[in-house]
Amino acid sequence: MRAIVRADGLFDLPGLRVRAALGKGGLRTDKQDGDGATPIAVLPLRRIFFRADRLSRPVAAVPVAPLSPADGWCDDPADPAYNRLVRLPYPGRHESLWRDDAVYDVIGVLGWNDDPVRPGRGSAIFLHPARPDYAPTEGCVALALADLLAALARGLTEIAITA
Repeated sequence: MRAIVRADGLFDLPGLRVRAALGKGGLRTDKQDGDGATPIAVLPLRRIFFRADRLSRPVAAVPVAPLSPADGWCDDPADPAYNRLVRLPYPGRHESLWRDDAVYDVIGVLGWNDDPVRPGRGSAIFLHPARPDYAPTEGCVALALADLLAALARGLTEIAITA
């Protein structure tokens, strides 16, 4: 099932219209590393990771797996694992997916720049819980945790991000 996300921050899925936080760099068709933009594209939802120490396993139409403290995501365009899940410690530039805050308690891996991976086109574009104030993201799509879980339970499989 496809959700539509508009530039005004509305996330629409049949039977669910909620607020979304988007990238601090706006929406862009020419997404690049470090621009803080959310890509304008149709992004398949590849899989879900979740913090099993904080939440029950989400219901989803895509594969679901628990996170571990050793999970990270490579964001170094010069590294062969760029825009891929890595095990920590990892020598290349990366971010930890096991965070102290709740922002990555659920991570929907969106299919941006992954088939094929092109260095510099952006990495780690996720669907994840929003901060309480809906602060802009680094390029991800963020929903209130309850809304995110509801979208997953409704069979979300892709997100169309439109200007």
